[in-house]
Parts: sequence; C-alpha cells; structure tokens
Amino acid sequence: MTNTIPISLLELALVSQDSNAATTFEKTKELAQMADTLGYKRFWLAEHHNMPHVASAATVVLIGYIAGQTQHIRVGSGGIMLPNHSPLIIAEQFGTLETLYPNRIDLGLGRAPGTDTQTALAIRKDFYEQSQQFPQNVEALEAYFSVENAMAKVRAFPSEGANVPIWILGSSRESAVLAASKGLPYAFAGHFAPREMLVAFQLYRDNFQASEFLERPHTMACVNAIAADTDQEAEILSTSLYQMFGNLVQNNRKPLQPPVESLTQLMNGMSEEARFQVNQMTACSFVGSKQTLTAELKEFIGYSRVDELMINSAIFDHQDKLKSLRLLKEVVDEINGTN
Repeated sequence: MTNTIPISLLELALVSQDSNAATTFEKTKELAQMADTLGYKRFWLAEHHNMPHVASAATVVLIGYIAGQTQHIRVGSGGIMLPNHSPLIIAEQFGTLETLYPNRIDLGLGRAPGTDTQTALAIRKDFYEQSQQFPQNVEALEAYFSVENAMAKVRAFPSEGANVPIWILGSSRESAVLAASKGLPYAFAGHFAPREMLVAFQLYRDNFQASEFLERPHTMACVNAIAADTDQEAEILSTSLYQMFGNLVQNNRKPLQPPVESLTQLMNGMSEEARFQVNQMTACSFVGSKQTLTAELKEFIGYSRVDELMINSAIFDHQDKLKSLRLLKEVVDEINGTN
C-alpha cells in the first residue's frame, strides 16, 4: 500500500436497553472525544426519524454539540436526507457550523427519507417529488455555498464561500453516477446495504469528471467493525448488531440489546427469510481480534481500493465500545505501517 487510509466513525446514537436519549448523548460525546484524541479523521451522525431508539433525529443540533466538545476531528452528516429539507436552510445551517468550527464540518447528503413513508410525508408532503429533484437540489445547495451567489436575489448567510465539503452518500449505482458526474467524493453505506458496493465504486471511478472540488475520484466505505481481545469475545459483542438487524427486518422496534452467548443460536432462532436478510445486511462486517481484523481489513482495503474507511460499531456496553474504538485505530495504524 502506497497511501495511508484514514479511519472515521459513523455514530447512530443508538439508545441501549434500559437507557435514554440524555445518556446516549453523553456516550456519543465521549466516543467523539476519544476518536478525536486517537486521531480518527471524521465523526459523522445520521438523520433518522420516528425511530424511538435512534437519538440523532435533530442531526444538525447534534453535530454542533459534538463539534463544540471536540478539538480537531471533522464532524458531519452521514447523512442529511436532502429531500426532507430546503437547500437554503441546509446551506444556512452548515454555513453557520463552518463559521463556528472552521475547517471541521462535512456535509454528507442522502436521497432516502431516513424513515418510513408515512413519516416522510409528515416531514414534507412533496417528499417523493423532492427525492426526484435530488440532483437539482444538490446543485442549488452548491450555489448557495458559492461566492458567485453574492449576485443572486436569494442568498444563504453565512454560507457564501464557506469551506463545507459536500459528499454524496448512497447504497446504489444511481448515487455513484451522480457523485461521479458532479466530481464529488462518494461514501457508500456498506454497513447495511453492501451488495452493490464494489460495483458502485467502479462505476464512480469509471465515470468521474474532475471538478473544482476534486481532481480525481475519492471513495469512502462505511462498514461494521467490532474489535476485542479475542475473536470469541468480539463475536459475542457482535450479537447486539445482529439482534438490531434482526429486529429491523422483522419490524420489531427495540433498543440496542445486550449480547448473547451464541451467534449461531441467535441466527438459527430467526426465520429463514429474516436470516437471509440479516446476512445480506451484515455481509460487510469485520469482527475479531486485532490480528484477525488487521488481515481482513487490509484485504478489504486492497480489493475495494477505497481512499477512506468509516466504521459503525453497534456495541451494547459503552466501555466495550470505547475499547473497540481504540483497537480499531491500532489495526488501521498497523495496516498503514504507522505503528
């Protein structure tokens, strides 16, 4: 490997069993502070709605809170679901964040609602029409951030000229084509929809058009990653992740559950259809000791050719999650040859 691979963290602010939003925000702050200290590059939060055990609904508010509690790490959205919002309002919000925390704010944009259909319509009655206008709304957002928009009748303050990198997020080939055509960096949601990831990355690279933002393609893969002292311990921790996806596909809304002793027994307890869906959603998950993860992540980085790696870690116990965060940074340092 000739280039070092930065590691970043996607935090969904999951509410664990017997916990609440206030405690979750405190844990999220501690995760961000540790990631900052360890040298993680980015800390992203995602927009979700009508999900009682996901505490990141007011994503912009939480981004500002985390940025204010950290020093160096870039803080951003993974992502803002643009069809839910006016591009003008998003420009104003992220221009404000960038003014408060210079050179530390990222704006990742997604097309999905981040919720169910009924809630999407409660957020915005014309959601479907706006989702079809996603490329045009990205362009409008770019215009509000541009210096040239100073001559426009509608302007976003304090956003003109603000250094807010825009990322296109996705889980499909369509998002790859859009990111390539606009010359924007591209992040793929391999942590829950990995099936088309490699194809989408190649499509993005093949169709990339250089822009004022990027001279060459830039990719980031978000994957599930859980580290512990041993493979067995990591597998036990991962059962919370598998329970989360199992509950999701069975529409059984629960907070993040504590781990169980047997992943095999857990999976065998699901219906055949649920087990198939969970296996598909977790196909890009890396679970194990430092030695195991060093080998597996090095191989993944090699064949995926990603420029950055972002991890999502649905771990029930907060101290176990902090430890996994530290071990994963050591793993990537080892891969990069910086240890």
